[in-house]
Amino acid sequence: MTDTHSEHPATSPTASKITRDPVCGMTVDPKAGKPTAEHDGHTYHFCSDGCRKKFVSNPDTYLTAKDPVCGMTVDRATAAHMSKHEGQRFYFCSSGCQSKFDTESEKYLGDQPAPEPMPEGTQYTCPMHPEIIQDHPGDCPKCGMALEPMTPSADAGPNPEFVDFKRRLWITAPLAFMVFALEMGSHVGIPFADWIGHTAFGWVQFVLATPVVLICWPFFKRGWSSVVNRSPNMWTLIALGTGAAYLFSVISLIAPQLFPDSMRDDMGMAPVYFEAAAVILVLVLMGQVMELAARERTGDAIRALMDLAPKTARRVSADGTERDVPLEDLRTDDVLRVRPGESVPVDGVVTEGRSSVDESMISGEPVPVEKVEGEPVTGGTINKTGSFLMKAQNVGADTTLNRIVEMVAKAQRSRAPIQAMADRVAVYFVPAVVGVSLLSFAAWAIFGPTPALSYAFVAAVSVLIIACPCALGLATPMSIMVATGRGAGAGVLIRDAEALERFAKIDVLIVDKTGTLTEGKPALTDAEPADGMDETTLLSLAAALERGSEHPLAEAIVAGAQERGAPKQDSSDFEAITGKGVTGVVDGRKVALGNAALMQDLGIDTGAFADRAKALQSEGKTAMFVAGDGKPAGLIGVADRIKDTTPDAIRALHDLGMRIIMATGDAKATAEAVGKTLKIDEIHAEVSPEDKNALVRKLKGEGMSVAMAGDGVNDAPALAEADVGIAMGTGADVAVESAGITLVKGDLGGIVRARRLAEATMRNIRQNLFFAFVYNTAGVPLAAGILYPFFGILLSPVVAAAAMSLSSVSVITNALRLRSEKL
Repeated sequence: MTDTHSEHPATSPTASKITRDPVCGMTVDPKAGKPTAEHDGHTYHFCSDGCRKKFVSNPDTYLTAKDPVCGMTVDRATAAHMSKHEGQRFYFCSSGCQSKFDTESEKYLGDQPAPEPMPEGTQYTCPMHPEIIQDHPGDCPKCGMALEPMTPSADAGPNPEFVDFKRRLWITAPLAFMVFALEMGSHVGIPFADWIGHTAFGWVQFVLATPVVLICWPFFKRGWSSVVNRSPNMWTLIALGTGAAYLFSVISLIAPQLFPDSMRDDMGMAPVYFEAAAVILVLVLMGQVMELAARERTGDAIRALMDLAPKTARRVSADGTERDVPLEDLRTDDVLRVRPGESVPVDGVVTEGRSSVDESMISGEPVPVEKVEGEPVTGGTINKTGSFLMKAQNVGADTTLNRIVEMVAKAQRSRAPIQAMADRVAVYFVPAVVGVSLLSFAAWAIFGPTPALSYAFVAAVSVLIIACPCALGLATPMSIMVATGRGAGAGVLIRDAEALERFAKIDVLIVDKTGTLTEGKPALTDAEPADGMDETTLLSLAAALERGSEHPLAEAIVAGAQERGAPKQDSSDFEAITGKGVTGVVDGRKVALGNAALMQDLGIDTGAFADRAKALQSEGKTAMFVAGDGKPAGLIGVADRIKDTTPDAIRALHDLGMRIIMATGDAKATAEAVGKTLKIDEIHAEVSPEDKNALVRKLKGEGMSVAMAGDGVNDAPALAEADVGIAMGTGADVAVESAGITLVKGDLGGIVRARRLAEATMRNIRQNLFFAFVYNTAGVPLAAGILYPFFGILLSPVVAAAAMSLSSVSVITNALRLRSEKL
């Protein structure tokens, strides 16, 4: 038998009409304009850039797959038959093989490799009790839930508990349905009990329901753990309710004579509730499967970030040879080649070549950024057009991408202060529900119609089941998990849930000027030559002098002169005069560049440019005079330019109800010029780090909620003092460490996105808590039988279980809406 299919989607005349994304298996229309990639002369089509990027980084992984039934090698891009099983994709040579696999999948998976193990050192925590942390998988000692990795792995398979519960559901659902059908038959005119006998009928239900109870044993284990650890929760109520229904039914079946005559039928049989126990457990199991599936989706943002990093990098050796090496083998100062379409493997700096790089996945900005020699590049961003060499600077856990993943994972595990209210309610809620259940039983047993004990039991179990506080427990964590993932995709990194909640209430935003409102480095803005001199000559003289200086203004003049095409010249006899400027000789001419004080010392009249210099200073620029051979040669203006995104961001923040204060160490004239241009509400200039800190304390003392945004070491104290510190990701590490929110791209647009995300998240949490409280407030009286005296309606435990599961699903669905929130 031929063991390979060599047809390719774009080139073979016998290729299948199916064109698949070789990475995810989705069918792709070649005419739809989706991403493509070339490999070995063949064209492959992809559903998204993410899949294309994975393929380009390691194409051999995605070219072919082994049919698990017949062993034939199948081309993934043209396979007409594919199935998914427990999160994995399997490809088949024919419909016959696919049918066999779908029918008996376990038979053909015996030699499948085990899921990738979690990385060494992985820690595990409980989804309901984040304070529980251990270095190995297991169950939570408080509630019995399976512990989950604190940081997901990109290579790990689906959640083992999700796979396990789904398998349990497939087995128990048919059994519970049969029990339900048998019991309900008598209510719809199908007398199963009369056909097979009442005693046999009870034993058939027992045989069908018992496997369901045993297979759902983890729920009883969790309920027992909650009692032993004195932390009552939803599992306490589920275990009590279903356990009571099952044990009551077993006793009724084995020893009906123990019950009063009023509870037994004409055949002497006591009532059984096997269908209630089985169906309730299956409904709870279904709710758990849906919740786990939703939690898998909340981790999509982290996995998407982790998938940005390629598995290998092309390392360039000292002798010029190139070789692909695993990412974990990279070291600082390694020279790497990044080709078109590839992901940048680690953080570093471009050493040769130029290209445009798509940084949208970590910055939220869709426009590719031009990268030339000396420019920094970030691991996980996508190289678009050119090829370049880079030197690795941050590798392994130190890369920006890994730090982002860790920050997002930590934020998803944190608890917002608003959750404390739900926690306090839950502490008293479960004992209160048990009390209401007992009161319901007593009330029905004393005042209920015949058979009173039967009605009493139904009401008590219904109260226990419908009041499970799972929706209450999910209300805040689900919203936080989705929101932090959404923020990561938009370049907004949330340190913890508390920062997100606080930021939604901020009244005042304090911003630094340099690097926050402005670009953070001076740039040449004006060059005005004197009569008889042109601009290029003026800039050539100024740049020749400033090449000998290390002052930031000097760098701006040299760079500006080069950009404007000024001829490069050298200087001699260079002298820097502190606080005034520099002098030297350029091409035989004595040249001076500096402020009015320097010109006065040299006896040079600046009258012709004095008014213009004042005008430049009023615009927030630094004005410098240039003189040659004792005569004025011109005027140069340098400024730290306002970022293009700043004006729109300031307007948006005002619209969001925030008062903007600028606090900067710059001169008053410069600060006021920038503040006036941007319509800043309040300006504080020439302030020290201590002054910024004092300003934050003063505003907080006035009852304001204060956020501080900055990027430098000098901003760290104020960032820590503020209710919410916002670090521009381009800034110093100490600023990032002091902040509750970090913006990957250092501009105010990120603050706008963060504010909108915070407000949307808190609105979502309040909606979830409202759903949960209203549900329980209304559900408990209904289950207790409040409608029975008026309408003759008593809620069935099965209906109560369905309502309880739907309440959790409604909370999860509402939280997932944050994924599409427009920021």
